[in-house]
Amino acid sequence: MERAELRKLLLATGCAEERGDVVFMHDPKRGLDEKSIPQAPAPAVEGGWLCVPTGGTSGGVKFARHDERTLAAAVRGFCGHFGLARVNAVDVLPAHHVSGLMARVRCAATGGEHLAWDWKRLEAGETPAIGGGDWVISLVPTQLQRLLSSRRTISWLREFEIVFLGGGPAWPELADAAAGAQLRVALSYGMTETAAMVTALRPEEFLAGARNCGAALPHAAVSVDAEGAVSIMGESVFRGYWPEWREARRFETEDLGRIDDQGRLRILGRRDAVIITGGKKVSPGEVEATLRASGEFDDVTVIGVPDAEWGEAVVACYPAGGRPPDTARAVAALAGYMRPKRFVPIVDWPRNELGKVNRAALRAALGD
Repeated sequence: MERAELRKLLLATGCAEERGDVVFMHDPKRGLDEKSIPQAPAPAVEGGWLCVPTGGTSGGVKFARHDERTLAAAVRGFCGHFGLARVNAVDVLPAHHVSGLMARVRCAATGGEHLAWDWKRLEAGETPAIGGGDWVISLVPTQLQRLLSSRRTISWLREFEIVFLGGGPAWPELADAAAGAQLRVALSYGMTETAAMVTALRPEEFLAGARNCGAALPHAAVSVDAEGAVSIMGESVFRGYWPEWREARRFETEDLGRIDDQGRLRILGRRDAVIITGGKKVSPGEVEATLRASGEFDDVTVIGVPDAEWGEAVVACYPAGGRPPDTARAVAALAGYMRPKRFVPIVDWPRNELGKVNRAALRAALGD
């Protein structure tokens, strides 16, 4: 895709704003946050003119710099991994986030059809017709969970060649429910800095019982160091956070993972989210998975808060308003040091449209 064509596509979304030669993507409901755009001039380089917002779960927003070359590499790898010559996508994700953006770019670059659809309509059971051709859709775990509650939407999801699931970890019960419904799910891993997915599990692997993020796409190389930190190399890796410029094609993430003997990645959590309590390390993701598996929580997030005795205390937050959880049952399978010291219902649950919880907002709600 040529630069002029990509620029036209971006501006047509209503989520893009030009600042000279640079295009900033943003949420049109909120406008472009001027405080997030450093006023220092960008280095005089040709690339990195597309700035896509990233972050926000820890309170800060940055802009990852991409261009037509990084996005084209991501599209080539995507099509090669799944054997797609043309991408037709139903899209319920916003264009200012990388997942919604790349759905549009994949369709345009391959001559496919892009069908934007309002999530609230889909959640209410209004499904668009997708007759003919191989169609795909990208969802986050909370969206899939809601669609699995309706026979109508389950039947509709069965029509897709691939149902991509990303934006956060899929808990085992959700994955098993999707497999039980015979949905062709592809668990994936990627981020704004890599122009979306860099690893993905093919639907056939998922239906055969695999529950990981799959092998690397052709355009990417994924590695894990001795401490479990995940790094990514490839032509889709971003060119730095605005206004800085970086030549390196290697990105060291904050994620922890491991790669099995078949080259498939499993994400274990984040380095910056590990809780140190009483001198022991606790992975919030592991605690969250166990709490969900107990059946006592539809949604739960675990964070560490300062504690005079323990250094950090493990705290579980969940949306207020439902049935009070049986916390003793919920923690039965957890080691003592991993068990939350508090369970806190939160009235205004801070989850965005991509299913990610703003942990900084949770800490603020706790007064920590």
